[in-house]
Amino acid sequence: MKKMSNIYESAANTLGIFNSPCLTKVELRVACKGISDRDALSKPDPCVILKMQSHGQWFEVDRTEVIRTCINPVFSKLFTVDFYFEEVQRLRFEVHDISSNHNGLKEADFLGGMECTLGQIVSQRKLSKSLLKHGNTAGKSSITVIAEELSGNDDYVELSFSARKLDDKDFFSKSDPFLEIFRMNDDATQQLVHRTEVVMNNLNPAWKTFKVSVNSLCSGDQDRRLKCVVWDWDSNGKHDFIGEFSSTFKEMRGAMEGRQVQWECINPKYKAKKKNYKNSGIVILNQCKIHKMHSFLDYIMGGCQIQFTVAIDFTASNGDPRNSCSLHYIHPYQPNEYLKALVAVGEICQDYDSDKMFPAFGFGARIPPEYKVSHDFAINFNEDNPECAGIQGVVEAYQSCLPKLQLYGPTNIAPIIQKVAKSASEETNTKEASQYFILLILTDGVITDMADTREAIVHASHLPMSVIIVGVGNADFSDMQMLDGDDGILRSPKGEPVLRDIVQFVPFRNFKHASPAALAKSVLAEVPNQVVDYYNGKGIKPKCMSEYESSRTLAP
Repeated sequence: MKKMSNIYESAANTLGIFNSPCLTKVELRVACKGISDRDALSKPDPCVILKMQSHGQWFEVDRTEVIRTCINPVFSKLFTVDFYFEEVQRLRFEVHDISSNHNGLKEADFLGGMECTLGQIVSQRKLSKSLLKHGNTAGKSSITVIAEELSGNDDYVELSFSARKLDDKDFFSKSDPFLEIFRMNDDATQQLVHRTEVVMNNLNPAWKTFKVSVNSLCSGDQDRRLKCVVWDWDSNGKHDFIGEFSSTFKEMRGAMEGRQVQWECINPKYKAKKKNYKNSGIVILNQCKIHKMHSFLDYIMGGCQIQFTVAIDFTASNGDPRNSCSLHYIHPYQPNEYLKALVAVGEICQDYDSDKMFPAFGFGARIPPEYKVSHDFAINFNEDNPECAGIQGVVEAYQSCLPKLQLYGPTNIAPIIQKVAKSASEETNTKEASQYFILLILTDGVITDMADTREAIVHASHLPMSVIIVGVGNADFSDMQMLDGDDGILRSPKGEPVLRDIVQFVPFRNFKHASPAALAKSVLAEVPNQVVDYYNGKGIKPKCMSEYESSRTLAP
């Protein structure tokens, strides 16, 4: 086993997939309804414990406060968890009755539990399920979990300051003022956020508008104190202090929609010494504009569905499926590489698709009844409705179509990319972020129609879609790497470059000894950025943004 995990780690490390940066943090708010106590005479003192699964074991992440004598608790404590799109993150919420005399957990105190994935919660934004106790529903009790992205990380703000009647510090000319803004940190240190340019010889300066991220301005905390200092610039670097004031981002937000916010600029020494000292000038914030940078979770929580399509290579180079050496051989106990790759990637995508119906196609085979070669046939042989119910439905359709096909060739994938691109292009007419398409192509060899495929990918890079190609078997896949634009920019045969990098190629053999999660992690890690690049690039906002914003406050 030790040897196996070493191989897993070396495969993972070569692909750089360990310690993938956390995509974002999510806050989970929890409320329960109708909790019944084991003791019918008294109400329970509920507490919710959040557990996460790692390597098959459950471990406690955090717990809420205990709410005394309550059957419909709304907990104020939030759970903050790291969200990774490319992993299945299994969560378990357990409700326990914590009596006042001890804080430990006893079997008798367990009131019910609920298991789900973090993907299910963020894609629905609000997940309500019955609480289960030993496999049965625990009375009419239920739990509701609401997800909210920890925002403020990517938004940025545009600020425009001016001042009037600043103190004159220069003998032969007027002051040369500039403004510095500091963020006051939790440990009482201060961090410079922005320094304006110097406006020469002017006691009524108007500084240039500047942009700064909300994160660097106030670490996402609107009430964090900001210290603003005005200086008179001096060429020797010994700038003269004019005055200072303090504010918060919350206060600065008052300068939205044409309003202004003003502060008196105070020199504490003058204030202490001079009786009728008023101020050393007035600083005015003329404009505060917030630019929201929408994240992957904003789109998912806004109702964007991931439409997952799979395409399987049925060319003759795979070998006769009846022969145990074939890549398509159906072993009674051991899934082949096609199935392993399909399940690993499909399991994650299905959490983000509400109808769980997946179109599945094949290419490179002769299909009944005429046995003509097709490069985009439905593997359930229903051209009008190629969708299969769940990943399990795709697996079953794959297994039942194999004996009916004649594996043939060549390996052409442009037709299937064009087919999904057609659906994605219809989606663009809505001008909404409602469906993003992921096409998973499983193939055993180098493709024959490279020029057409490059053309199809360049066209698809303008559409809400991404293509994931997993190379199965031991062929030389070096040509396939060029489709994955990481090394350079992919161009069509006419020289047109891709608008954005939408292809991810991975050889399955790199993961032969790793867990399915490692493969999924590698091929899906780029998807969230591809989704965001597409919609932000088109200026398309998440669908129900207003609903999402209003759901940020949890009603009791």
